[in-house]
Amino acid sequence: MRLLIVEDEPKVARFIERGLREEHYAVDVAFDGSAGLDLALVHDYDVVVLDVMLPKMDGFEVLAELRSARRPCKVLMLTARDSIKDRVKGLEGGADDYLVKPFAFEELLARVRVLLRRGGAAEAEPMMLRFDDLVLDLRGRKVSREGKAVTLSAREFSMLEYLMRHQGEVVSRTRLSEHVWDQHFDSMTNVIDVTLYHLREKVDRGFATPLIHTVRGVGYVLKNPAA
Repeated sequence: MRLLIVEDEPKVARFIERGLREEHYAVDVAFDGSAGLDLALVHDYDVVVLDVMLPKMDGFEVLAELRSARRPCKVLMLTARDSIKDRVKGLEGGADDYLVKPFAFEELLARVRVLLRRGGAAEAEPMMLRFDDLVLDLRGRKVSREGKAVTLSAREFSMLEYLMRHQGEVVSRTRLSEHVWDQHFDSMTNVIDVTLYHLREKVDRGFATPLIHTVRGVGYVLKNPAA
């Protein structure tokens, strides 16, 4: 999953970035509203953590531009002002959630996890993703198939998580690069194919039914052809 942090206080931004990277998310950072909007319009983020008080463009302006452009990302707004008026303004403007500073990182992480649900903040984030006999434990960062542990690297885990969240759907290499890697990813390399190869070796080798499939010229899909 790929996240964008738009926060003008470097210490706060780096604190959030470090914590999210430790949770194995791909993270980009912008320090003003204009730069944040540029990134959010170019890249396909799953969640944008957006401060209200920003130079060049404030968070409300950035939010309005994102919603006008129909960007599908979830938006978690941050503010130092515990004002009902501000929270209402943000939520009515299309924000998915609101968090008042100062906050504990654990609370921000919990809210991000909730927003990663495609249904939005009203639904609880599942801690287990399942497909056929494959189980991915988000909290424990563990994977098993037929009850047998499967050891994955952080990047392989993120790739499998994305495929499981879009099971049965053909996912392009571009979408994988957008959601599993950050803005420094070199699209000219074969790292996606290499990572997918190692993931498939670990998830499918030794089992009767392969679950990860290549759709030539299109991308990859998680499916059980026998089902």
